[in-house]
Amino acid sequence: MTETPATPAGGRSFEELDALSTEELRERAFALARERRDVGFFWSVLRHLPNADEATVLDGAPNSVGPTVDEAAALWRELTGHGYEESAPLLRAAFIDYLMKH
Repeated sequence: MTETPATPAGGRSFEELDALSTEELRERAFALARERRDVGFFWSVLRHLPNADEATVLDGAPNSVGPTVDEAAALWRELTGHGYEESAPLLRAAFIDYLMKH
């Protein structure tokens, strides 16, 4: 049986990340995704929001024309107003997963 390393690829343990607020997790994950120019991450996270119907027309595929990291972040602000509502558990999991993997 293989053990999970104490410090994953992202350099942070689950316990360290789980202790952070959802907003802090979002800030860290978004900063990392911007740095990596990972538009796909933004679109995948946006799909977890209750008012994300607008985002479904943009798929964030690497070869698609239009969506950028800045557009994804702007859409996030518009859809959430930083209120996570019932989506908080799914979003926290997505943020923690992204930070641990990268």
